[in-house]
Amino acid sequence: MKKTLITLAAAAAAVLAPSLAMAEVSANVAVTSKYKFRGQDQSDASKAVLPAIQGGFDWSEGGFYLGNWNSSVGFLGGTEMDFYGGYSGEAAGLSYDVGVLYYYYPGPDSSGNTTELYGSVGWGPVTAKYSRVVSSKWFGVPGGKGTGYFEVNAEMEVASGITLVGHVGATQFASGAKDNGAVNYSDYKLGVGFDLGSGFSLEGAYVGATKKSDWGDINKSRLLLTLSKSL
Repeated sequence: MKKTLITLAAAAAAVLAPSLAMAEVSANVAVTSKYKFRGQDQSDASKAVLPAIQGGFDWSEGGFYLGNWNSSVGFLGGTEMDFYGGYSGEAAGLSYDVGVLYYYYPGPDSSGNTTELYGSVGWGPVTAKYSRVVSSKWFGVPGGKGTGYFEVNAEMEVASGITLVGHVGATQFASGAKDNGAVNYSDYKLGVGFDLGSGFSLEGAYVGATKKSDWGDINKSRLLLTLSKSL
């Protein structure tokens, strides 16, 4: 039996080896002055600057991809871990991407864990994306299943190594989440990125969200600085 398993493993490795050789693996690490997600602070809202360490990796081959991204946060054990996978490509002059994303907060409290399905279409520097919650809760809010998030992102290089970045998004809560106090809101980002060479980049961005009267200071607009390194 053991010999059979070894033989099967060797055969599988021989079949997969060409595919694995063509696969691409990349990684990244960053430090940001404040972590905001869809315009909302992910740490103490009373502080304009509270650095977060972030980073992850990606694997891709033939349009399919898998990845993980992580960040320090100010709740649920202090760590956010995102796991995602999907397929991307191009057709009729448009880029497209479909996949699933799982937000995981390790620790005894799993109430914030959330799963979304997403799809996007891009043309030139502009990409439109829609994400929809398929888990029962939206980051701990009961009745979150069916909550949608629509966003438009744009990036344009205006000079060698200098890129303008723009983003607008809108969160539309499911009726169950609204019954539990969630209020629809929009968010925005306007920034500029600098390619520093050797895989380093620096971005400065103005980020915030509407409905501060309902959400409080977590939706407050802030100037964020992020230094990142691709590996």
